[in-house]
Amino acid sequence: MTRRLAGAALAAAACAAVLGATGGAARAVPSPSAGHGRGEVDFTGIVALSNCSGSLVRGPHSRDGDAALVMTNGHCLENGMPKAGEVIVDRPSSRTFELLDPAGTKELGTLRATRVEYATMTDTDVTIYRLASSYADIERKYAAPALLLSTSRPPDGTEISVVSGYWKRIFGCRTEATVHRLREGEWTWKDSIRYAPECRTIHGTSGSPVIEVRTGRVVGVNNTGNDDGKRCTLNNPCEVDRDGGVTVRKGIHYAQQTYLLARCLSRGNDVLLGKSCALPRPAAVR
Repeated sequence: MTRRLAGAALAAAACAAVLGATGGAARAVPSPSAGHGRGEVDFTGIVALSNCSGSLVRGPHSRDGDAALVMTNGHCLENGMPKAGEVIVDRPSSRTFELLDPAGTKELGTLRATRVEYATMTDTDVTIYRLASSYADIERKYAAPALLLSTSRPPDGTEISVVSGYWKRIFGCRTEATVHRLREGEWTWKDSIRYAPECRTIHGTSGSPVIEVRTGRVVGVNNTGNDDGKRCTLNNPCEVDRDGGVTVRKGIHYAQQTYLLARCLSRGNDVLLGKSCALPRPAAVR
């Protein structure tokens, strides 16, 4: 699952491997889309982190004047991966993100966080950062609108684009199935998205938004893949069905659904944890 990269040498090697590949669905060209005002899935709203990918996102109640949000994985948190059962809320942060232009060829500017709004690797794998700038500020300065989080689950077979700010690449394929439980090391995630085999995301694509091509909305956050065919170990997640049966799929990659996050975002862009929000809560507020 640790889709982050350990140093420049590994990054260079991984890049060379990807650029040298002839098969698979990793592609540098946009895939057609309709529904987000620009006619294609590109790098609008995409950010690069030091070790992962991410995106500028907003929920159904977000307003232009709200402090903007950046979404990535829980395991991309700058202070290390949250432990199983750990939920982090309202923690100060000054992390920076490089905002990309629509073509993904240059950086428009640097965005800065003020805090970690929410982060966990329990049930899902997500971090939400609150920024110092509002959506209106960012759009006025960079002409970069945020991506809209869908409040609905993507059906199996949905055409998707996984957009990586780290690698400045777009991976296109379809979702294949919804996995009851996905287990990796000490962590377990619920209702994960399994990609079709041709969608071969790579280390460094962690935190990339999974965009539904038809609507242009974010339906998931890319987070892991089984590298070596091992069973339920780090970088080798396994699927667990409702009866406890375990299946290992070497070379298959996964994402976590984000509709629950969209439903938990209240006015003011706060992650409102409570009865109507099914995201895990810190132990102190259970």
